[in-house]
Amino acid sequence: MIIAWGGADCPEINEGIARFVASHIPGCDRGFTDHVTMGVVEGDKLLAGVVYHNWTPETGVIELSAASLDARWLTAPVLKAMFDYPFQQLGCQICVLRVSERNRRMKRILDRFGFSSVRVPRLRGRDEAEIIFTLTDDVWRSHKINSRQGERESA
Repeated sequence: MIIAWGGADCPEINEGIARFVASHIPGCDRGFTDHVTMGVVEGDKLLAGVVYHNWTPETGVIELSAASLDARWLTAPVLKAMFDYPFQQLGCQICVLRVSERNRRMKRILDRFGFSSVRVPRLRGRDEAEIIFTLTDDVWRSHKINSRQGERESA
């Protein structure tokens, strides 16, 4: 698996990954604006994508949206790249992910990874709540994946 980055320097890749993610998130038909993307590719197939959007540099906040075709994409090196971008390169102090209450798999992953969460009723419509997950730079820095031994254990 390789990591491919989109952005201003690679607009075709950026838009392709953003379309992929939007097409796999119910209710995301309008897509994203002002975003940077990261994709995980195996062979010639895009397995997963992450869209970084709604960045507010003044407060150090960025939102991530992600989608995948295969659970194998979430490896230690991918997680490291995924969160090093907002925390190391952009200097964010918190990352935000919005997840449907019905997405049990993603909820389990984020809970296990150390995200904090708040459930907001009806945020995805009259009959569906959304869970707002947050990960601070402090929690990210202390995560085992950022130690050499943690990287070996997670691989």
